[in-house]
Amino acid sequence: MLSLNKVHHIAILCSDYQKSKTFYTEVLGLTIIREIYREERQSYKLDLALNGTYIVELFSFPNPPKRPSRPEAVGLRHLAFEVINLEETVAFLNSKNIESEPIRIDETTEKRFTFIADPDLLPIEFYER
Repeated sequence: MLSLNKVHHIAILCSDYQKSKTFYTEVLGLTIIREIYREERQSYKLDLALNGTYIVELFSFPNPPKRPSRPEAVGLRHLAFEVINLEETVAFLNSKNIESEPIRIDETTEKRFTFIADPDLLPIEFYER
C-alpha cells in the first residue's frame, strides 16, 4: 500500500515572472524561501511558503505554451486556500483591483467560497473555514 504523508508542494509555471512573483507574494502574502535563476534553462525558480510551510514552486521559462482554463480543461483544476472570513478576503482582493466571482455555497459542506484568477488565469479558490 502506498503511504502518502502530505502534499509537498504545488508547481506553477507562469508567463510573466515579475507579475506572478508580485501576485503570489504581495497579494496572496506567500513568503519567499529562496529564489534561484537557472542560467542554463533561462528560468527562475521561486520557492514560496504559507505560514512557514513550503507550498508553491513558481517557475518561469521562455515562451511557455498556454494551457486552456475555460471551458474546463483536463488536468489540475485549481489551487484552493482556506480563509477565516470570506468578506474580508474579497474586500482585500478588491482593494488590489482583483475581481472575484460571486460568493457561492458548497452544497455538501454548506461552506462559502469564491474564485479569482492569477496573472495567467489559473483559478484560485478561497474557501471559508
